Amino acid sequence: MLIRPAVDSDLPYLYDICLKTGDAGKDAASLFYDPYLLGHYFAAPYLFFDKTLCFIVEEDYTPQGYMVAAGESLTFYRWLLETWLPPLRRRYPDPPPGGRVKSRYEQKMMVLLHQVPGLPETASPWFSRYPAHLHINLLPPVQGKGQGKTLMRTLFAELERRKIPGVHLGVGIENPAAIGFYQKTGFSVLQEEAWGITMGKELNHGF
Repeated sequence: MLIRPAVDSDLPYLYDICLKTGDAGKDAASLFYDPYLLGHYFAAPYLFFDKTLCFIVEEDYTPQGYMVAAGESLTFYRWLLETWLPPLRRRYPDPPPGGRVKSRYEQKMMVLLHQVPGLPETASPWFSRYPAHLHINLLPPVQGKGQGKTLMRTLFAELERRKIPGVHLGVGIENPAAIGFYQKTGFSVLQEEAWGITMGKELNHGF
């Protein structure tokens, strides 16, 4: 297995992996009519915003997992709101037309496209200490083989080089395996929400 920087041609794989791990780490394909909807929000924009913080786990020349991140979340959210979301909002109206929604999860994602991104996080007292955020998804064949930790170390090194003090992420309470993994890589709970928890890790560059 190889961990490498992401490139533009990885985009279809990002969409596919995001969908196949989108139900608390399990395959979410049965919950969506539109297989691209999850990736439109949680994967693809990061590749367009700053691909230098996107990394791929590859096996036999095929991506099997990824980590995508934004070093300055507030800047990312502004770009998402001004550049990325407007065409998606036209494509996915709120409320969606009848027959376009396969599950409550798909409906939730369509609504999310029309919300202002990031404001609850940026208003939190911990935000300035953990301004970066990330998403990581691995397909089952590469899970439990140390690739997630290697991805984390790769990202942390780059964030430290940029003098970014910390990173945060969100995880659903129904995904205890992911919570355990993040705890082992140094994350702690910052904030509890109805949907799950926000976790953060300070980076070790002397701040």
